[in-house]
Amino acid sequence: MSKPSSHSASEPALSPPARVLRWLSENPLQWLLLTVPLAVALEFAHANPIWIFVVSCTAVIPLAGLMGRATENLAETLGAGIGGLLNATFGNAAELIIALIALRKGPQFFDLVKASITGSIIGNVLLVLGLAMLMGGVRYPRQVFNRTAASMGATMLTLACVGLVMPTLFWEVLAHGHPQPDGVRRVETLSEEIAVVLMGVYLLSLVFSLRTHQHLFAGPEDQLPTTGEHHQPEWSRKTSLIVLGLSTVGVAVMSEFLVGSVEAAGQVLGNQVFVGVIVVAIIGNAAEHSTAVLVAMKDKMDLAVNIAVGSSIQIALFVAPVLVFASMAMGHSPVLDLHFTLLELITILASILVLGQICQDGESHWMEGVMLLAVYGIIALAFYNLPAEAATGGH
Repeated sequence: MSKPSSHSASEPALSPPARVLRWLSENPLQWLLLTVPLAVALEFAHANPIWIFVVSCTAVIPLAGLMGRATENLAETLGAGIGGLLNATFGNAAELIIALIALRKGPQFFDLVKASITGSIIGNVLLVLGLAMLMGGVRYPRQVFNRTAASMGATMLTLACVGLVMPTLFWEVLAHGHPQPDGVRRVETLSEEIAVVLMGVYLLSLVFSLRTHQHLFAGPEDQLPTTGEHHQPEWSRKTSLIVLGLSTVGVAVMSEFLVGSVEAAGQVLGNQVFVGVIVVAIIGNAAEHSTAVLVAMKDKMDLAVNIAVGSSIQIALFVAPVLVFASMAMGHSPVLDLHFTLLELITILASILVLGQICQDGESHWMEGVMLLAVYGIIALAFYNLPAEAATGGH
């Protein structure tokens, strides 16, 4: 996060346009905000859906970054407890909004919604963490992080994976072992029950990490003696709320354009599952991607690991259940379930297995980043080459 500049009393006040230009110069990524009106213009001009998809995806990146910065500033003004809850709740707000917009379109977009869940989990574990370890490892031969917190995160992801695997295994038993006429409804019911369990574990994990066992999640920088200085937030509470509200609306509008053009994008890129697993997941997590890499390059690997693993936990234990409950509230028939394709399940299992191996020693170097990125590249190639009919075979 950029620090507010200190100006002397004699410095003349800048005009609003000048302040905007200075802010853009300090935050080059925010120049991408210019794609927001461009996406609106393309949508109303009924332009080629591929261009609408590309520009809308690009526009989500700076808007998601603004949501993250506003949430961080609110967290600083509201205290550690509420701040931690805000960061945990809004950590994957962009991905959740995109998925909700797709969910509102109806069951024909369930493949995209489920693929975005899969993509966010493996994207954070493999792509985000891999880039962070690679870029941080290039500058520092050895980086350390909190092994206890990382192992706890890997364990929670394993639990979530069990919850995501069971509906698919349950369906395979019904379909091949003992066919049932109401098999779809049974899978839906099981998914709803598992969603309740996952949400309960997520809420308890917040109590564990933010209240009862906060000391276990302190990184090396948190254990240093304090200097008594209090860091002032970049934005006031009012400004943060305004930015959060406007950026949320912006993400929702861009998500509407994105989902509306995803079918055309899926035809160009192979299938909707690839779009959800790779493209949408990368776009929704772009702001966190950059943050994790930047802090790793400052030798704060503990924070980078927390960002990557924590975001995956939020997707698996919070976002996935919320989407199931939202589908129920929308009155869908059938309801969104947690029945994933076999390829999606294998990739999630492989990602968590690799994460456990990486986190067991509490140290990292650039070659571990290369290995994580290699696994992500292999998975991306598998989804890209997956035939469209096979991509929906498990849904």
